[in-house]
Amino acid sequence: MDDDVDDIVREFLVESYENLDQLDRDLVELEEHPGSRPLLSSVFRTIHTIKGTSGFLALGRLERVTHVGESLLVELRDGRRVMDQATTDVLLAMVDKVRELLAAVEVDGTEGAVAVEDVVAAVEAVRATAPVPAPVVPAPHRAPDALVTAAVAPPVAPGAETAAAPAALVAAAVAHAAPPAAPAAPVADAVTPPAAGAEDHAHQRGVGESAIRVDVHLLDALVRQVGELVLARNRISLLAAGTHDTALVRSAQQLDLIAGELQEGVMRTRMQPIEHVWSKMPRVVRDLATACGREVHLEVSGGDTELDRGLLEAVKDPLTHLVRNAVDHGIEPPDVRVAAGKPARGVVSLRAYHTGGQVVVEVADDGRGIDPLVVGAKAVERGLRTPAQVAQASEADLLRLLFLPGFSTAPAVTAVSGRGVGMDVVRTKIEAVGGTVDVESTVGAGTVWRLRVPLTLAIMPALTVECAGDVFALPQVDLLELVALDDRRGTAGVEEVHGARVHRLRGDLLPLVPLTEVLGVTPAAGAAEGRVVAVVQAEQRFGLLVDRVLNTEEIVVKALSGRLKSLGVYAGATVLGDGRVALILDVQGLARRARVTAVEGGSDDAAAVTDEVVTRQMLVVGVGEDRRVAMPLEEVARLEQLRPDQVERVGGREVVRYRGGVLPLARLDALLGVPRAAAGAGLLVVVLERAGRTAGLVVTSIVDITEDRADQHADVVDHGLLGATVLGGRVTELLDVRAAVLAADPAFYGTAPEPVGAGR
Repeated sequence: MDDDVDDIVREFLVESYENLDQLDRDLVELEEHPGSRPLLSSVFRTIHTIKGTSGFLALGRLERVTHVGESLLVELRDGRRVMDQATTDVLLAMVDKVRELLAAVEVDGTEGAVAVEDVVAAVEAVRATAPVPAPVVPAPHRAPDALVTAAVAPPVAPGAETAAAPAALVAAAVAHAAPPAAPAAPVADAVTPPAAGAEDHAHQRGVGESAIRVDVHLLDALVRQVGELVLARNRISLLAAGTHDTALVRSAQQLDLIAGELQEGVMRTRMQPIEHVWSKMPRVVRDLATACGREVHLEVSGGDTELDRGLLEAVKDPLTHLVRNAVDHGIEPPDVRVAAGKPARGVVSLRAYHTGGQVVVEVADDGRGIDPLVVGAKAVERGLRTPAQVAQASEADLLRLLFLPGFSTAPAVTAVSGRGVGMDVVRTKIEAVGGTVDVESTVGAGTVWRLRVPLTLAIMPALTVECAGDVFALPQVDLLELVALDDRRGTAGVEEVHGARVHRLRGDLLPLVPLTEVLGVTPAAGAAEGRVVAVVQAEQRFGLLVDRVLNTEEIVVKALSGRLKSLGVYAGATVLGDGRVALILDVQGLARRARVTAVEGGSDDAAAVTDEVVTRQMLVVGVGEDRRVAMPLEEVARLEQLRPDQVERVGGREVVRYRGGVLPLARLDALLGVPRAAAGAGLLVVVLERAGRTAGLVVTSIVDITEDRADQHADVVDHGLLGATVLGGRVTELLDVRAAVLAADPAFYGTAPEPVGAGR
């Protein structure tokens, strides 16, 4: 069987074993309370479910046994038969036979050589016999099996020798299914003869024992306790880092390893595939298309993408609204599509995938698209923007107006749309769980709505920063890069354009938001204010000015009080490793409070600067023996600190498990022929991304981020190097990033080899 069939059979077995255990109890209780409709309904549903699934899986004997049992239960349910001891015995015998068949299926996927004729005949015999009232048994214990024939046999008229045959069949079936002299044996041992490989299977855990149903509240409590363990782990790790006690350091490392694995395992218990949310979308699309006079085909992909259970609930309503919006607003009527040269049937696509520690969900259609000019005109008409503001806005800014409260491009209010509340609710709900939503559209070609949400809200990696003497946590999913404004550059890295502070980052003007101003706090006396730019992504990219970057660590998110939450700039709180409480910054809220907008008109100024001297932001790293190597910062996705024990080998290459995938590594010291430095407590890795692939470069230290001038380059070429330059008053080697990355992942830049002598 293929994997999909194996999964179906496994789920069927787990559910059937659980149902059979309940069935035993229900049948015995039903014997004591023959008229209980809830018990009868429960027993009937269980047998009916097993019968239906066994027919789907082509398990003929199992279907036959459950079918004849279901027929007997129908008579009980309809009141044509009264539950007596003989009926209970034969139904219990049927349940035992079902267990034998399930055990055989568990061994090799087939029903083996289990015979079912005796049980089928016994059930049919009971059905053919007129029911009699159950005898009153004074003793509380069940009558011995030897007395079953006498207890259930109807009065025999003279000359009616065959009247006892049904009772004999019942006794034989009961005796065969559950011998009175033998102790209860495991179900798997009852399969006769044993199937091939049964000896090996006896040493394996059964399917019924490989899964368990756990109450959701218990799982949530477990996640909270693991969160507290992570906080304790962070505290112990911090204490161990400040001591020379080797025993404490080793214990802290072991605790870190165990806590990390436990955290990963517990978080996986809350993960569910997003297809649980998508299951109702075909019906939504079909009904809405019919109501709107559209012809729509729904395509889905990535339904197995997993997301935290709580986040699934959070994205369900926004996703439903986006799908409805795509059918109602996006897809044109069939005659309009045909006139435009399109197929009469439109397509709405749902797609989900993991990227950068987030889950991206896309809702796309091949409809009419959204005209930014129409959006701008509607915003002016509704008084949401002035004509001057619309004239200065970019197309992306105009499309973001769709998320404003009260905004709608629908010409009339209908039962589906037109009230201007849908997209505002979508954005509000997605941002409430730390996500973002954006839109891309091409007139006449279609629209793509893109939701980005974190994998989980319980524990997340964050960067701790200091501002005005206080510590704040910045979620790493919102962080793009860090830029240092050191003393040598001073305030030269900060300029003003139309009264707004900006930073010239690789030729583009980056809006700056001082954290002290947006939070309304006073800088500490004598502190170096705003020396680091944390480049973050909200609706648009901007730089958050902070005083100092402290550390990266996994934080446990704690809920805020209503008063703090209402400020709109904090997403929660956490306890750091040193015991201090830090507020978690809400990047979306900070952007709205600071009214971050795109800086227009700065590109010409940037071009003028680059015409004079070509400059580039470089990341400077150490690779041992006091050697420094620089690489372009725009090629760096992020910096990570991993544990050395996370490194594994695949073939001849080193890899680590990273964000749900595999990250290939290349050590720069080995590439450049530098003796490897002594292993430290952490492994510094420069992560690069390209077209969905990632690779990591292992370095000894992170030295600086600084500007490089092209007129200072020297052609000192060596293996793995492109030359040298002077950075920070020291000669620094320029890394051949392409060669370094290919040493980690030969397919990073594509699978096709480059021609010899091709330029980099």
